[in-house]
Amino acid sequence: MEIWQANLHGRYAHINDPNPAPLDPNFQGYGVQVSDAKGYYRFKTIKPGAYPTGIEGWTRPPHIHFSVTGRNEALVTQMYFPGEPLNDQDRLLQSSAPNQASLIAKADPASEGLGPGSLLVRWDIVLPRG
Repeated sequence: MEIWQANLHGRYAHINDPNPAPLDPNFQGYGVQVSDAKGYYRFKTIKPGAYPTGIEGWTRPPHIHFSVTGRNEALVTQMYFPGEPLNDQDRLLQSSAPNQASLIAKADPASEGLGPGSLLVRWDIVLPRG
């Protein structure tokens, strides 16, 4: 799977990102992860910042993009963070009404043992035909 996201300030490390927020020279904003034999995956990153879309009144909430390729199918999707106030106003998340809950990660109780400000989330990606 390919993973990409904005930095802490809501800026993508991409030449076409018009957001004037600062880039982080220590954050590339993308990666590739291979799942194990059972389909499990894990990665560590920062929580991305919200960013303006350029459309009046629309700011994207923190989210991470995924492009998942299985043996028989592929999926491009986004994972949202639980408890984000901007989730309720995000046009893309709101347009996913029947599947909306499946796009929001679940906070893992194991987060309590992590450092200050850290959050462990669980988010399952299912490719029905693998």
